Amino acid sequence: MTEAKRDVIRTTDAEAIRLAKTLVRSARFGALAAIEPGTGSPLASRVGVATDIDGAPLILVSMLSAHTGALLADSRCSLLVGEPGKGDPLAHPRITLICRALRLERGSADHARAERRYLNRNPKARLYAGLGDFSIFRLEPERASLNGGFGKAYLLERADLITDGRVVEELAASEQPALDHMNADHRDALAVYARHFGGAAGESWIATGFDADGMDLASSDAVCRVFFPRTLGAADELRAVLVEMASTGRAAG
Repeated sequence: MTEAKRDVIRTTDAEAIRLAKTLVRSARFGALAAIEPGTGSPLASRVGVATDIDGAPLILVSMLSAHTGALLADSRCSLLVGEPGKGDPLAHPRITLICRALRLERGSADHARAERRYLNRNPKARLYAGLGDFSIFRLEPERASLNGGFGKAYLLERADLITDGRVVEELAASEQPALDHMNADHRDALAVYARHFGGAAGESWIATGFDADGMDLASSDAVCRVFFPRTLGAADELRAVLVEMASTGRAAG
């Protein structure tokens, strides 16, 4: 690596990793780049995005789409996420993940979990998710390039983005009942999480996903990523953390 390159890339720290995870977990869509069969040319498309419990991106795509054929021919791809706000779009954070695309077999446990999480995040996709020509792909991150704004460039590894360990499988088994319970009985607490921990306004938030690092909330087209005060070591720690956060948020007014 040249001296100039070293000067550009910052040391990846906890703040950069949290920003990267926030961008990926908060993404509603992204730009998918694949390799066009036959020509080897880059092929970019917009796709809807969700995340698996461990943090890997999920996409739901039609077999009739050019990018789906490209992924089946060559699994190498990249996904760019990060929504621009007001002003210069290049001043806003974004991340490009270098991935391998894995098509999930319909009827498998992995597909059922991924479909559940995708539809929780993108409920309008229920209109076509069950059609025979649609497939869910899990994008396995190998590395990533994070641009946190001007002069804030970082290189991340898979371990910076993906959660491993028993807690992932435990949460996969218990997540949906926890979501249903919170959305049915504790909408007030969800609003507290969004306001106090996520800096988001409004009262009509629902939980769309729990993972070891935090939770994803949605209100209409708005999304909010909230991190837990500590990473869960086991799924049975979730309830205590949620109660603690609700108490903290309410005490803060």
